[in-house]
Amino acid sequence: MYTELSRLHIFSDSIQPLGSLAYILFALLVAIEGPLTTLAGALAASAGYLTADTLWYSLGYMGKTEWLVKYGGWLGIKEAFITRMQTDIHAHIHKILFVAKLTLGLVIPTLIAAGLARVPFKRWFGTLFTAECIWTGSLVIVGYYFGYMIQRIETNLRWISLAGAVISIALVVIYLSRHRPDLEKEL
Repeated sequence: MYTELSRLHIFSDSIQPLGSLAYILFALLVAIEGPLTTLAGALAASAGYLTADTLWYSLGYMGKTEWLVKYGGWLGIKEAFITRMQTDIHAHIHKILFVAKLTLGLVIPTLIAAGLARVPFKRWFGTLFTAECIWTGSLVIVGYYFGYMIQRIETNLRWISLAGAVISIALVVIYLSRHRPDLEKEL
């Protein structure tokens, strides 16, 4: 037990106070806590979405259009349709991916179809990156300002609830003062 206490004492002596450096460190942490943290969160979200999108594309790329020709007949998909789809995807990949990325639920089938059509990665990734920055950036900005707005709404709701309580008490007092003689008769 004594050795543990002596180790603790030795450790505490080795820590030096930061002095004026503490204020600089504190200022840096305050700056990072606000907008920079939000920006870091947006970058992390974008990286995650782009990774997932790349994996969806890879899933389509690993697939074979021969499987669609063979088993697509059950769903009414013919070889001419698949050939036309591949041609259209190659011709309009930028427009298709941009619109699909800015909608909910359409990007996964679009990326799988782009993989099946063997659209080169370099050809579509720039468009996807741009759309991802717009999508994630707009969500982060809306969330950032909506969070600020929630604080304002909460403050206003406190005043509204206080006003409602004052009005309710005033109405009860007015009701009791006007109907006091009637209430005394009933008792």
